[in-house]
Amino acid sequence: MSMIKCISPVNGEVYAERPALPLELARQAVAHARQAQKAWARRPLDERVNLVLAGVARLNEMVDEVVPELAWQMGRPVRYGGEFKGFNERSNYVASIAADALQQILVEDSDRFGRRIEREPHGVVFVIAPWNYPYMTAINTVAPALMAGNTVIIKHASQTILVGERMVRAFVEAGVPADVFQNVFLDHETTAALIAAKSFDFINFTGSVEGGRSIERAAAGTFTGLGLELGGKDPGYVMEDADLDAAVDTLMDGATFNSGQCCCGIERIYVHESLYDAFVEKSVAWVSNYKLGNPLDPETTLGPMAHKRFAATVREQIADAISKGAKALVDPKLFPQDDGGAYLAPQVLVDVDHSMAFMREETFGPAVGIMKVKSDSQAIELMNDCQYGLTVSLWTKDADRASRIGRDLETGTVFMNRADYLDPALCWTGVKETGRGGSLSVIGFQNLTRPKSYHLKKVTA
Repeated sequence: MSMIKCISPVNGEVYAERPALPLELARQAVAHARQAQKAWARRPLDERVNLVLAGVARLNEMVDEVVPELAWQMGRPVRYGGEFKGFNERSNYVASIAADALQQILVEDSDRFGRRIEREPHGVVFVIAPWNYPYMTAINTVAPALMAGNTVIIKHASQTILVGERMVRAFVEAGVPADVFQNVFLDHETTAALIAAKSFDFINFTGSVEGGRSIERAAAGTFTGLGLELGGKDPGYVMEDADLDAAVDTLMDGATFNSGQCCCGIERIYVHESLYDAFVEKSVAWVSNYKLGNPLDPETTLGPMAHKRFAATVREQIADAISKGAKALVDPKLFPQDDGGAYLAPQVLVDVDHSMAFMREETFGPAVGIMKVKSDSQAIELMNDCQYGLTVSLWTKDADRASRIGRDLETGTVFMNRADYLDPALCWTGVKETGRGGSLSVIGFQNLTRPKSYHLKKVTA
């Protein structure tokens, strides 16, 4: 029996391990979910919504266990309190719009005809969740899927192996039937076999581009609906009328929080030449104030990356950029805790350009490149020069200007004067190799259900 292991970035040792389900037992879990789905969907919507919210509340009661578990599994400092703020915000918002989002479209209700379109759950939804924000990314699909009447099977990344287990425990203890929401531990081969056998009616995957390609290959020919949120290389653009201090504070936080391991983290910044020198100076000072260290220490503000191999990728990109002329401005002596492994000092690079992988490929670490630009047109060209498209962050006092620029940008979300945030009232989506589909908002409910039309002729004459 193969074991799925979480190697803690805190000390490089095995923190948790679970046996991978054999294919036959995995099939049984899917069969139980399918058998339970119709009865779950027949429950009143208010009842399903309230049970999901009860599960969310029960998980909140586990905060003293959840927060240090996250630190051990993927390195986020305990001082930040886990993911409960975003987890709760997203759950509460989708609950508040569920009735409207799932409301039928009434075309006619006369003595001759009843014509309407209803939203019907897909059936069994498979959620493959990532390690970087394992609770918040999972709830984006889990909450609306369950509320809409689907059953859910969740599989988490090995790096956060305990998260799905804990979520399901909380929801079941709150009253969600055990077969309606299940956690599974699967290896890649079993996962692919289940997908290829059309075990699921909808699959949501958040992870790497290569992971997304693997999901698509496994699902080829099954016509299974897919939602894919993959890579990102999100840019910021600081215009000449920007609030400089606010831009530095938000963009540097967006570039380095969670050790830069954010789907919509800021990885490249373009600054108008009039503000460039001041922006760079303030950014280096901002980043230099981090305290890198053990995430279980409440004084630590920057923990290790989730795995030493992720940190190695960041170091390789930085070294490659420097070999091509980039300059690293953050003094490594400020971060003696950088051990060449998972503990990685933050870095700001200048004299960068798009010939460097550091400015084109996803870095997913606490490092950012800053380039000088002369105009909006130049900034737009550079921001679009990327195979990804999740969010962009525009800094200006002119909302009309931001909207005009936004229309020319190849991205899923345009922010003005903020970054690295997921608004649950808006559709979370991307373009190009960032993926397809969308979660949250009314559109998220639409993607987790299918339209079903009724044309009822009431008279035969």
